[in-house]
Amino acid sequence: MSVIVTAVFRPAEGKKEELAAAMHRGIAAVHEEPGCELYAIHDAEDGTITMIEKWTRVEDLDLHGGGEAVKILNADIDGLLASPVEVTRMTAIPAGTKAQGEL
Repeated sequence: MSVIVTAVFRPAEGKKEELAAAMHRGIAAVHEEPGCELYAIHDAEDGTITMIEKWTRVEDLDLHGGGEAVKILNADIDGLLASPVEVTRMTAIPAGTKAQGEL
């Protein structure tokens, strides 16, 4: 079963646009990793940037966490956050149709 992850990035004061731009190189690298089905940032109305991820297997996600792409991302966003990234792993509870009831 796929693993869904949210990662909430709280930008430092006045750094939201810079943070979003700085994430692009790391995102491109993650898209090349095995098991990455979705890795996309979103502008949340609370002022945060939220990453929504979908991984084929938990093992792929575990490898990602210690991989080069995450190192690139962390280096590029260094100094742009107000607090540590808040990461949550989830598994789907399918409901409704296959196309609409599961990410």
